[in-house]
Amino acid sequence: MKDIDWKNLEFAYIKTDKRYVSNFRDGAWDAGCLTNDNMVAMSESAGVLQYAQTIFEGLKAYRTADDRIVTFRPDLNAERMAESARRLAMPVFPEERFVDAVLQVIRANAEYVPPYGTGATLYIRPCMFATGPVIGVKPAGEFQFRIFCTPVGPYFKGGAYVKGGVKPKSIRVTDYDRAAPHGTGHIKAGLNYAMSLYPVHEAHELGFAENLYLDAATRTYVEETGGANCIFVTRDGKVVTPKSASILPSITRRSLIVVAREYLGLTVEERPVTLDEVRDMTECGLCGTAAVLSPVGRIHNHGEDIMLPSGMDEMGPVCQKLYDTLTGIQYGLIEGPKGWVREVEA
Repeated sequence: MKDIDWKNLEFAYIKTDKRYVSNFRDGAWDAGCLTNDNMVAMSESAGVLQYAQTIFEGLKAYRTADDRIVTFRPDLNAERMAESARRLAMPVFPEERFVDAVLQVIRANAEYVPPYGTGATLYIRPCMFATGPVIGVKPAGEFQFRIFCTPVGPYFKGGAYVKGGVKPKSIRVTDYDRAAPHGTGHIKAGLNYAMSLYPVHEAHELGFAENLYLDAATRTYVEETGGANCIFVTRDGKVVTPKSASILPSITRRSLIVVAREYLGLTVEERPVTLDEVRDMTECGLCGTAAVLSPVGRIHNHGEDIMLPSGMDEMGPVCQKLYDTLTGIQYGLIEGPKGWVREVEA
């Protein structure tokens, strides 16, 4: 195992030994291979540079208590990336090859998978981008599919662990829009995140961890933050997740819904959630591969502070159970549904 200060890792890039690369030319993907080279060379007129034709995914590898290396539901990342590719007129990288490439990258960088109990993980970033030259507004003809990985700590800065979770954050309702109706909010396209960079910089300057985006059409319904889906808990203990065609289908959120229903016996509602309703919620969490399930204690809305009863000191009880159960499955402490945890064999 590499000599790294695992407990003090930030959520930042560290070059690891190997990454996977495959190129699409003349209508087909090549065989692909692992490489040491972390640099990318392309035309100055590459489609990714001119028209942001790029998509990506994110998943993690974990070291279990008995020192096995596992990853979590890579088949769903493969499926979601295929949908993203179709929406941006990019060639689909075959889903079975995607999963195999993920396992190759984890296996080749096994020494970077953090020890169990440190709170760190190996973050895996599959991405695809247009390398072929274009000037007119049209899809490129050549693409690269690449997977690299990096060991990371908590996603949110200052994310001190509290009772197995993360200290609650303050977020704000923003006047910026994340995605338009019938746009690309439901896919993991780089352009969606580019739109969120200035708003999140502004939020950080004002002391908030993230922005809460409302629907662009009516500015009535809660959608998601710049980097995570939302989960709420009602006063009668129901788990509620906002539903919208412009929300990214988070794999973590979908997994938490199964955990809530099948492991904790909770009622789950997937439906539109108005901002007015949020005032009556008892808990709020931000969920995603990077964030896992990060609690929110305060939502600032244009001069009004919505203070969640769960408070600013620790996770609320329902979010805590969701977090503990999901991470228990991911780390092999709790038996998960069939196919959720994929062991990376040496």
